[in-house]
Amino acid sequence: MNQQKSIVGYVFIAIGVAVASAVLIAGCAQPRPDTQAERDFSRMSPEAYAEYLIFRSGSFNLDQETQEGRTAADRMVQDPLQRMCSEARNRPQPEMAVRIVGAARDSIVYPDGGIQLGDWRQGAELARSGTGFRIGHNVDDHSRPVGGNCYACHQLDPDELGFGNLGPSLAAYGALRGDSEAVRKFVYDMIYNPHSFFPCTQMPRFGVNQFLSQESIAHIMAYLLDPESPVNSRHAR
Repeated sequence: MNQQKSIVGYVFIAIGVAVASAVLIAGCAQPRPDTQAERDFSRMSPEAYAEYLIFRSGSFNLDQETQEGRTAADRMVQDPLQRMCSEARNRPQPEMAVRIVGAARDSIVYPDGGIQLGDWRQGAELARSGTGFRIGHNVDDHSRPVGGNCYACHQLDPDELGFGNLGPSLAAYGALRGDSEAVRKFVYDMIYNPHSFFPCTQMPRFGVNQFLSQESIAHIMAYLLDPESPVNSRHAR
């Protein structure tokens, strides 16, 4: 019975991986012919089943172009850090964790003139916006700045009702921590490449993967740290 439950659990995991990939890819194509052997799902491992659904079943349009000049299929190829985290099931052993943190810190590029805060009003828009590198029927054209979609995982403005809880609450972040040079560096590093502190974290690597520009990072940092920002000013009420 336990073995049956385990098999069922693996199947659901594989389906979940496929569904999540469908959300990222968001394109459809006509199914391509496959063989009966390929469709013998009962003999497949969860990894093989997910790979079949995504890459060989023809369910997704992997040839669709992306804004960065690649294809949807290219996005499915893991970089070295992602491979290490997958092999470790996102729980790397100390030696690997040290390697990941070191590589992440080496990847961070700081602005000329030091880390400065931008405009918190623009940061508020970027924190709410999910515009960026989506593909599908309506491809993002970058006619407006790429957003960070911070509210998908964090609470920021205490009066905001819609926010995710995958990450910690950031309400009153600046009011509680201040705006020292050390705080600015930590926030910048976390946005640019959060693996520099938390190896295999679920938080995206916004800076190193060029999802957010240094200017956009400065605006989002202002939203978090500026005392006039609602993230902080509403804390005192």
